[in-house]
Amino acid sequence: MKFDWHGGEISRTTEIDSDYRNTQNVRRFLSHQCGPEFKFDRGLMTWVRSGNAKNMGDIADEWLRRKASIGIPEH
Repeated sequence: MKFDWHGGEISRTTEIDSDYRNTQNVRRFLSHQCGPEFKFDRGLMTWVRSGNAKNMGDIADEWLRRKASIGIPEH
């Protein structure tokens, strides 16, 4: 069964599938994980859609890693 990106309960272990969408539900989850500074950018989306298996925790961790490398503090 396909995951409902609009209303499904997202956790760090929610797998990214071929139907992944950047919904408000996803943004809420990632803002909670990464802080209010979270936003999607082109580089992150290229990484998300790279085809490698990943989950929502991987996306949050990658965003935090990228922001730390340019000096944005974590929440």
